[in-house]
Amino acid sequence: MKKLIGPFTQILPLSGLPLKGALTDDQLHIISQGGVLVDDGLIVAVEDFGKLRSANPSVQVEEITGNRVLLPGFVDCHTHICFAGSRAKDYAMRTAGKTYLEIATAGGGIWDSVTQTRAADEATLIDFLTKRINRHLAEGVTTIEIKSGYGLNTNAELKQLKAIKAASDKTHASLIATCLAAHMLPKDFDDTHQQYLNHVLQNLLPVVKQQQLANRVDIFIEESAFNSSDALYYLSRAKQLGFDVTVHADQFTTGGSEVAIKARAVSADHLEASTDYEINMLAKSDTVAVTLPGASLGLGMPYAPARKLLDAGACVAIASDWNPGSAPMGDLLMQAAVMGAAEKLCTAEILAGLTFRAASALKLNDRGVLAKGKLADMQTYPCDDYREILYQQGKLKPDKIWTNVD
Repeated sequence: MKKLIGPFTQILPLSGLPLKGALTDDQLHIISQGGVLVDDGLIVAVEDFGKLRSANPSVQVEEITGNRVLLPGFVDCHTHICFAGSRAKDYAMRTAGKTYLEIATAGGGIWDSVTQTRAADEATLIDFLTKRINRHLAEGVTTIEIKSGYGLNTNAELKQLKAIKAASDKTHASLIATCLAAHMLPKDFDDTHQQYLNHVLQNLLPVVKQQQLANRVDIFIEESAFNSSDALYYLSRAKQLGFDVTVHADQFTTGGSEVAIKARAVSADHLEASTDYEINMLAKSDTVAVTLPGASLGLGMPYAPARKLLDAGACVAIASDWNPGSAPMGDLLMQAAVMGAAEKLCTAEILAGLTFRAASALKLNDRGVLAKGKLADMQTYPCDDYREILYQQGKLKPDKIWTNVD
C-alpha cells in the first residue's frame, strides 16, 4: 500500500554522490519541503511534497508537522554487540595508565569477554543483544553488522550467531552477522595459531554456512592475534567456502590492510596505524576503508587517517566498533561528529560514511540513499538545517525512524 510521508523542511537524499574519494558540501542535493512516496517498504519517489500529493490524490498521507530534516538511516558496518558482562575494570585500569598487556595479565582483555559470554545462555545473550540493537535503532541506525568472536570454540561461536539470528525477529533493524571466530587464539586451545584456524575452517564454518548463520568471515591481524600469512591462508579458504571476507587491519601495527587487499576483502577496518603506503593501496583497491572512532576514543589513541584516505581516493566508511572493551559507548553519530572535527571531514563526507559508503562495506546496494527502488530506511531530526545534526555532536537525536519493514 502506497503512503506519502512529509512535508520535510529538508531532505538530504545523498543520491548521486560518488562511492570513493573526497566530497564537498556543495555536492549535497537538498530538497526543501519535500516528501517521500513509499510502497511496500520501498521508495517510489522523493521530490516536492506538493507535487507528490497532487500526482497521488488518493494515497494515504503521513503528515509531518514542525521543522524536520530527513536523512537515510545510518548503517553501522562494524560492531561487537553480542556479548555478556562488563569490562568497566579494564577501562578504569586503562585510564589509570595500565597497558594492554598489564590489563590482560590481570584477567581483563578479550578473554574476559569470552569467559563471560561463554557462561551466558542463548536466551540471555538474545536479551542483552536486543536491547543494544534497539538503542542503536532509536539513534537512527537501521542496519547493524554484528560479529561473533566472544565464543572462540565451536559451540560458543554458534551460540552467538544463533542469538544474532534470533534477535532479528525482535527488532525492525536489519542485522548482518559476521563470524569472527578468528578474534584471537583461545587460551584453552593447545596448539598453534594455524591449527586453530584450520579447526575453524573444518569444524565451524561449514556449520555456519549450512545453518545460514552468517555469510561473512572476519579475522584480527595483529601481533596479539593472527599474523599476515596465516590470515591470508584463512581468508582464501573462507572465500572458497563461499564467505565474503573482511579484516581487522592496521589497528596497532601495519600489515593487515595489505592482506585485506590481497584477499580482495570487502573492507579493512580500524586503520589507525596505516601509513601513506597503506593509504595509497586502499585508495587504488575496491576494499572499503572502515574507520572506527569509538575505538580511538575508548583507547585514547589517534583516529584513522580519514582525511588522507579520502584525499587519496578511498571509499571511507565510519562505524562504531561498539564492544565491551575498547569501544563501550556505541554512539555512532557522536563518534562520527567528533572524528569529523579532528580529521577535518565535511558534512557530506561524514554522512556518506555513515550511509551508502558504510552499506558498501556490507555489499548492500539497496540502502544508504533516498532514491527510487531503495529501502525506505529513514530518520528525521527536529531542526530546520541539516548542519545542526553534526554541530550538536550527537546530542541532537532522531525523533522518528522508518524501516523497510514498517
